[in-house]
Amino acid sequence: MTTFKSMHHTAHKRMVIKLGGSTLEGLNEAFFENFKGLQESGVELIITHGGGPAINRELAAQGITSHTLNGIRVTTKDAMEVVQSTLIGKVNPALVHELTSANITAIGLNGFDGQLMVADFLDKDTYGYVGAVQAINTALLEALLQAGIVPVIACVGANTEGQALNINGDTVASEIALAVGADSLLLVTDVSGIRIEDEYQATATPALIEQWIEEEHIYGGMIPKVQGALDCLHAGIPSVQIVGEALVGTTIITSSSS
Repeated sequence: MTTFKSMHHTAHKRMVIKLGGSTLEGLNEAFFENFKGLQESGVELIITHGGGPAINRELAAQGITSHTLNGIRVTTKDAMEVVQSTLIGKVNPALVHELTSANITAIGLNGFDGQLMVADFLDKDTYGYVGAVQAINTALLEALLQAGIVPVIACVGANTEGQALNINGDTVASEIALAVGADSLLLVTDVSGIRIEDEYQATATPALIEQWIEEEHIYGGMIPKVQGALDCLHAGIPSVQIVGEALVGTTIITSSSS
């Protein structure tokens, strides 16, 4: 298990940080201080983000109904326009501005930029304008990281015809992490990790997580989070963490016996 302090000095460490939900609405000082600390210790950082609360407000303002199915937002053509304009037009630049204000060099990106995320319909009949990632332009990300720039990626993909597609935020984070060979993925949420009977867990294993879901200690919005984390571990990302704004929380590790 790697902690933030024990970064290897040989190769560059890479970390993907996914900001979601209400966390995005007001990042605190601790977040930026920790972020800068990681940068100073030589870690290459990529941020991905959703924007659920902002999208929900805008949909409500326009009287567009929207619901989720299997943790995925069913997205009509009208809703897709709201998702695109909100994430790319408002949430992404606001986040880039916050990073810039904290003296972090950042650039806002989405699936259209340099064909960063080419997507296709996940299942148009079921989910509407929701995308599944087909390809990620890692060369573009590598060039930015090499230049010391933090890519800040909104989870909007584009298909080959130039149609914007809504992609689940945790999915984008894991796809990006896998594509760039990240050493760790941080899913930043509004709680400091997994809490079982009022105690935050420093580490968790897939077996424990399955047990906690069964016993209903893990429920609601935490379920897709931990499932996304497990998918990443199984796909080969060494460390996945569910953390709060201080970037401290639960590290999910494959059990030592595996």
